[in-house]
Amino acid sequence: MQSDVEVKRGIHTYVAQWPVYALAWSIRGDKYPRLAIGSFIEDYTNKIELVHFNHDTFNFTTDPHLVFDHPYAPTNIMFFPSEDNTNPDIIATSGDYLRLWEIHGDRIQLKSLLNGNKVRDNSTITSFDWAEFDTRRVATSSVDTTCTIWDIEREALDTQLVAHDKEVYDISWGGFNVFASVSGDGSVRVFDLRDKEKSTIIYENPVQDCPLLRLEWNKGDPRFLATVGMDSNKVVIMDIRLPTTPLMELNKHKGSVNAISWSPHIGRQLCSCGDDSRALIWEVVETGHQPRDGGNDVKPEMWYESTAEINQVRWSPIQMDWVALGFLNMLQLLKV
Repeated sequence: MQSDVEVKRGIHTYVAQWPVYALAWSIRGDKYPRLAIGSFIEDYTNKIELVHFNHDTFNFTTDPHLVFDHPYAPTNIMFFPSEDNTNPDIIATSGDYLRLWEIHGDRIQLKSLLNGNKVRDNSTITSFDWAEFDTRRVATSSVDTTCTIWDIEREALDTQLVAHDKEVYDISWGGFNVFASVSGDGSVRVFDLRDKEKSTIIYENPVQDCPLLRLEWNKGDPRFLATVGMDSNKVVIMDIRLPTTPLMELNKHKGSVNAISWSPHIGRQLCSCGDDSRALIWEVVETGHQPRDGGNDVKPEMWYESTAEINQVRWSPIQMDWVALGFLNMLQLLKV
């Protein structure tokens, strides 16, 4: 990463055999830092690979037994969200369906395939979020306008809501029973499962007929959410207590923003990446409610420039000074 004073930091690269898109960190306590990387191949058969990173030697290790085929390119990947190694070692993926995979020492095998396509057949699951506070619950978003809550212990659909007027592109838990989603209709909506008939629109894209594509609720400080619109260089930060008007807009990218990730636990920093081949780290500290253009002068604390458009970013949930980026056929880990 770089700042006003250039500082050399750790940058460690793993080269995959195919273009990298989806990324996930494991938080399991009995493993070296472990990541899953998913391919983006315009073909039915795609790949997911587990990669271990030794932060003492800075070496990557892989095992050919821990690479598996995935139907279509995975739109998201998450490990079981618990440090407790007595929990099952499971990875979830989304695409045409939500799938759960069991990780064994010498293989990865499909555990369950969950299909919630009640509204329309063959509806792509655009993303999902696995609830850390209730690991039975996975929330998925779909192009068929629905959001679905799954009980993965029972391997059954718990709740399905028609959430938006158009495709739902991303979803994020904000707390027990509460989640938010973004859509092709340009809105951020918050839902409470205790009152399934209602939702609250907390933000609408001022650019007419422009979808919102990315959303991440700040798990370290659930007052704040971040969202990104299609073909936009801005990251919009919202305060859940003061809806409709953004707290700030972060607009120093020189191309479209592709992904965002909050720092874990503390929740004061956000990393964004985009078509300008840059990853920017922002200090997002509450300074009082600001007008929509109040964030225009906010500058990133640090930045990193890659050799190509950056498609994905994931902040490590355990080693909080590590950020993972995906671009071309590379997984790159940055010590920040």
